[in-house]
Amino acid sequence: MDFIVRIAEGFIGMFEAGGETFMGMVTGIIPLLIVLITAVNAVVKFVGEERVALFAQKLTKYFIFRYTLFPLLAVFFLTNPMAYTFGRFLPEKQKPAYYDSAVSFVHPITGLFPHANPAELFVYLGISAGLTTLGLSLGPLAIMYFVTGLIVILIRGVVTEMITVRMMKKQGYLDEE
Repeated sequence: MDFIVRIAEGFIGMFEAGGETFMGMVTGIIPLLIVLITAVNAVVKFVGEERVALFAQKLTKYFIFRYTLFPLLAVFFLTNPMAYTFGRFLPEKQKPAYYDSAVSFVHPITGLFPHANPAELFVYLGISAGLTTLGLSLGPLAIMYFVTGLIVILIRGVVTEMITVRMMKKQGYLDEE
């Protein structure tokens, strides 16, 4: 009988934990995202969507900027997860690669700019704990983490764009060039 009670308590406990997580989101990240989305949309409206789109087009004309500087600016200014909305200024064939680059950069930026992804700061702090224990500076680690992140997002962006374009052509969404 004790076994059945423990299973029942565990079962309901799972839903209680889910409810606590949900309430944390309702009082934490959801209002933050709504305010961020509203602020970003307001800035886009004030500046003009055409100007923002033109800036994005110029910045993303070359793949090296499209998959380094563009995600860097998005993650730095909009933070995770709002940064992914910058993809709306890109053509469809580049959106998956942009997302791949941006989502891959939310950890490497944390060492230098913790505001960009504070929820994942524990990853960087876990890595840096060994250096802190040895009394070493965290600056070089943060810089190498950042630079390595830029290299990785460039590679991921280029590869993902190549795969996306190939798949879109195969499915008939893009004309053969």
